[in-house]
Amino acid sequence: MVYVNYERSYDSFDGSEDVYRVYMDYKQGDTFVPGDAQTYNLTGPTIKNKFPEVLEQVRLYKFDEVVFTYNNKIFKEKDGALADPSYFDIFKYPLLKGDLNSVLQEPNTIVLTQNLATKLFRDENPIGKDIVAFSAGNEVLLRVTGIMNNVPKTTHMKTNFLISYATIHTWDTFGNYYREPNWNQNHFFTYFKVDKNTNIDALKSKIIAWDFQGNFRERHNIESLEDIHLYSNKPYEAEVNGSAVRVKFLTAIAIVILVLAWLNYINLSTTKSLERTKEVGIRKVAGAQRAQLGIQSVIESMILNFGAILLAICISIFVLSIYNKATGSELALTVETIKQLSPVIAIVILAILLVSLYPAWVLSSYSPSKALKGKIRASANGLHIRKGLIITQFLATIVLVMSTIVITKQINHLQNQPLGTSLNNIIAFSGELLTKKDAVLEKKYEVMKNEIMKLPYVTHVVTSNTFPGDGFGNLSSSVGITYPDGTQDDHNVNYSYEVNNPEYFEMMDMKFVAGSTFLPNHKEKNQQVVINEKMAQMIGISNPKEGVGKKIKFWNEEWNITGIVKNYHHFGLKASVIPIIIRYSKVDNYMLVKFDTTITSASGYTQAITQIENVWKQTFPESTFDYTFVDKQFDAQYDDDRQFNKVFRAFTILAICIAALGLFGLTSYTCVQRKKEIGIRKVNGASIFKILKLLNIDFIKWIGIAFVIAIPIAWYAMNSWLENFAVKTTISWWIFVLAGIVTLVITLLTVSWKSFVAASGNPVNVLRDE
Repeated sequence: MVYVNYERSYDSFDGSEDVYRVYMDYKQGDTFVPGDAQTYNLTGPTIKNKFPEVLEQVRLYKFDEVVFTYNNKIFKEKDGALADPSYFDIFKYPLLKGDLNSVLQEPNTIVLTQNLATKLFRDENPIGKDIVAFSAGNEVLLRVTGIMNNVPKTTHMKTNFLISYATIHTWDTFGNYYREPNWNQNHFFTYFKVDKNTNIDALKSKIIAWDFQGNFRERHNIESLEDIHLYSNKPYEAEVNGSAVRVKFLTAIAIVILVLAWLNYINLSTTKSLERTKEVGIRKVAGAQRAQLGIQSVIESMILNFGAILLAICISIFVLSIYNKATGSELALTVETIKQLSPVIAIVILAILLVSLYPAWVLSSYSPSKALKGKIRASANGLHIRKGLIITQFLATIVLVMSTIVITKQINHLQNQPLGTSLNNIIAFSGELLTKKDAVLEKKYEVMKNEIMKLPYVTHVVTSNTFPGDGFGNLSSSVGITYPDGTQDDHNVNYSYEVNNPEYFEMMDMKFVAGSTFLPNHKEKNQQVVINEKMAQMIGISNPKEGVGKKIKFWNEEWNITGIVKNYHHFGLKASVIPIIIRYSKVDNYMLVKFDTTITSASGYTQAITQIENVWKQTFPESTFDYTFVDKQFDAQYDDDRQFNKVFRAFTILAICIAALGLFGLTSYTCVQRKKEIGIRKVNGASIFKILKLLNIDFIKWIGIAFVIAIPIAWYAMNSWLENFAVKTTISWWIFVLAGIVTLVITLLTVSWKSFVAASGNPVNVLRDE
């Protein structure tokens, strides 16, 4: 529940319930579908002026990376943004130093978080100090005007620094197409705040109906700030968001585990009460009232349950520390967390009281005369209740076992599914020049590429502004395209990126179904594109060979199709294959280096990468060298699913243990109740096997009932979970069979051990008093 509370606490601060984000819907066919999370630079100001319900708006332009220099020291930082002066009116993060009303008013000003200020300036007072910022090959001098509190990790918009929006007019990184108010550049996150009494549904309808610039192929829409982390998964998100489905599943599991434990407690308590029948009889003969016995039992139960809670808290603190180190999270069982979970805690306490009442009622209901003679027998209703509890326990356990198998199967399916491209043995590192570009530096850059190509084990060196697994950050989206036959379709969405080397496709092992890679000496060199099969289908090319050489038009420019590649997954297998256009252009966001297959050890990769870094440092000594393995970065998108699988598996094992304990308790109870029957049967010649069969057959029937009920529940739950994936595994029949066999084996092992002890006993010890 701490994790669930952590996920639900994203973007929660004073007034956050009145903050909304604007996003784009795109028209596909006759309907609109959710589009980009980013909007135009005119969106925010226009919405504020057009709709009186909107009190304030803020635009954020998020940087992928900015390099700061101060006192000849270089610091590479992510998670920063250009921001309007109204930022602190909407996001209520405390400003520790500086004037709240003016820190982001002037151009070339910056606000740092406390951590970043300490990193850059150590013990100096940062206010008024100048630092140099580099991005996209251009530099700007910024003055520190404010220090803000560290932004919590529980926000979808991580910000270590804020640069005033007015800097867009003085920094050469941004061209006129960014600076001038327009409806062309949709690279801005837009948020606004409304009055608490605003009718949001009515405002949303008006924003959706707003016809901006006569644009019929896209529209604006809004969503609550507090819902973004769990319910938004759009292109160009600020980060990879969480999953409401995962949170709901974990919540359900936590509830199931608690219910299983309480059912277990009821079963074991009523079984244990048989050992206290004489005590109850003596107390009643001595004058104890039924209410007194019941209250005593409830108090004992409460003490036991609260003791378990204290132990669980201690274990949770230990487990959370391990989890945080492994995942980089900040989960903690603090006083504030306990306050936030107070409704859940209240429900748990009430449930503890309720589950304590049934054993108390059973214990206090024993007749003193029967209790003293040891002739207490379970009622038919009590036995049915215990059977129902066992069936319920194993129903939940079987569902969890089935679900665990499906989740594991799906993750393995994703990891082993062909991507349509090969990412092995490729590293990517930032290729951006850290000073203003000129011919001399660009020549140095080319020399560096050539020097890296000469290194042993290097087979390809390519520059690109993105690569598979890099996300939407450096992709361009286009709404509307003119087909080769001249048809104009303003409804469709396509994505494009740039590469600067014809060998890119060979490096990535992308297969051409028609045509070939870029032609460096082509007369329209910079107007060449390679598209994938999905894009070809979208623009009406049914025969790939006939599509080569044809022209398409978007962004008011014509592009020549030189080749069509097989579909490949740019974003992983959670998303469907998207229509892709790969443009030939001069870019240097990333340098991609591929090694040959002779490198097989970690030390071999380390040596090769060190040689590349040496070349990099010789060329650009003022720059930092950071790299990532492309295949590992692509695979990292499944980390949350793997973590979810581990948690789910742990809960499943816990549920099995709880159910086995309950089964053991009921077996003990059954053996005590039927000990004379077992003795008589043994005297009459029954073998141990027959007695085991007698005692076990009912449990097998109950497991069978639970199994039949569990199948549709597990099937529905897992189908719902699999809806999150474009490429999904099948829920095969053997999954249900395997789950049933596992549960049956655990049941037989648990029941047979206790049954064997009862069946092996001497019948004389049982029947001597008869």
